[in-house]
Amino acid sequence: MSWTQEDVDALKGAIGKGAASVKIGDEMVTFRTLSEMRQTLAMMEAEVAGPARPSAQVYPQFVRRPQ
Repeated sequence: MSWTQEDVDALKGAIGKGAASVKIGDEMVTFRTLSEMRQTLAMMEAEVAGPARPSAQVYPQFVRRPQ
């Protein structure tokens, strides 16, 4: 499933209110535990954020100074 920032915000709001059910996309989802909600939120945030940028590679250059 592809999540949106609105879905993430809805789940955060439900967690903040202490609600066990939240509308995600076009369906109502009921979670069993707060832990389950947090795990789902982490997955959703990771997908919305997209892939991590690759770290930049640095290639050192050495310049020989005349003596």
